[in-house]
Amino acid sequence: MLKAVFPNARILGIDTSQDMIDKAKRAYPDIDFDLGDAREIADKYDLLFSNACLQWIPNHKELIPFLMSKLNDGGALAIQIPMNGEEPLFRIIKDVISEFKLSSVSRQWTLNPDEYYEILSGCSSSFRTWETIYYHDLPNHEALLEWVKGTHIRPYLALLSEEDGLEFENEILERVRKNYPVMGDGKVILRFRRFFFTAR
Repeated sequence: MLKAVFPNARILGIDTSQDMIDKAKRAYPDIDFDLGDAREIADKYDLLFSNACLQWIPNHKELIPFLMSKLNDGGALAIQIPMNGEEPLFRIIKDVISEFKLSSVSRQWTLNPDEYYEILSGCSSSFRTWETIYYHDLPNHEALLEWVKGTHIRPYLALLSEEDGLEFENEILERVRKNYPVMGDGKVILRFRRFFFTAR
């Protein structure tokens, strides 16, 4: 039996985890799906993997060795972490959040690749790290804003009135238009850097 554990919604600041689990259970009835905390895994597994989750959990210097300790002999840990803070879209959002005097409510805890190397060399018998930059071609500048409305800026929009939220979005959009050229086919390109590692 396979088992999937979703991160607790309180860590993410997004209250959709139970809906995700319910949908997954209907689609894949042979897999057990649970809502839980990655720092409290009790059993041992042949494979633990995370797709864009660990950046929401602090203290990777303790977290990753803990996850490695939850592997059976010969087991593997497979992780993907977004590392896109230097992309113009995310720098723009950071600046606008500051100008609107909003407190940071969406902190990510990503380290740099060298730090992950040091962690893994201390707790893994063999590991591999790499990066990939994905080029997402989006239909227009508004699509870049939509890309982040459901996740990255959602907690900030929740703090604002409808009027202030629209102003917040429009300020981001205006700067996005200045920083992302329109390509010959009318689309704009969002570059998304992701860091991966597998460890045994």
